[in-house]
Amino acid sequence: MNVAETSIPGVLRIELQVQPHDDGWFKENFHRGKLADLGMDVVQHNVAYFEEPGVLRGIHAEPWDKYLSPSSGRVFAAIVDLRDNETFGQVETFELGPSDALFVPRDVGNSFCTPTPHTTCNYLVNEPWSPARVAVNPLDPDLAIPWPAEDLKPVERDTSSPSLAQLRDDLQPPRAR
Repeated sequence: MNVAETSIPGVLRIELQVQPHDDGWFKENFHRGKLADLGMDVVQHNVAYFEEPGVLRGIHAEPWDKYLSPSSGRVFAAIVDLRDNETFGQVETFELGPSDALFVPRDVGNSFCTPTPHTTCNYLVNEPWSPARVAVNPLDPDLAIPWPAEDLKPVERDTSSPSLAQLRDDLQPPRAR
């Protein structure tokens, strides 16, 4: 696999080797040693399937590292730095297919749209799932994410999340009076 750094510290774009053959293809999606070299000890593998194009999920920043890779269809991923640091609010987007993966560190927001039908995405995480997370509205105009689908199907619980400005205000310490 080829690993490249991105503009958001800790987020890595990974190119996986897909071996075509007469009846389809094969890829090594998980290799404990290679992921350990990235600092990830996988404890859970989750799979999400999306039947229709235009499904919009996120922006979620969970308390675990995530390695995501589609196994069918395509994913337009928008990654947003939600850590309280100098790159807070920075957005980077990626279009991912079966030969791609992203490593997203804990507390960095991830979201995606399915530009194609019948999309399956694999998520490897280094902590068991829990409901703890920070969320931001993926349609926040301040983020200006260029979602590719004409007919977006956002999940209501995601679009009812706060804006980036509201999250920034929540991160600021109270002012002395």
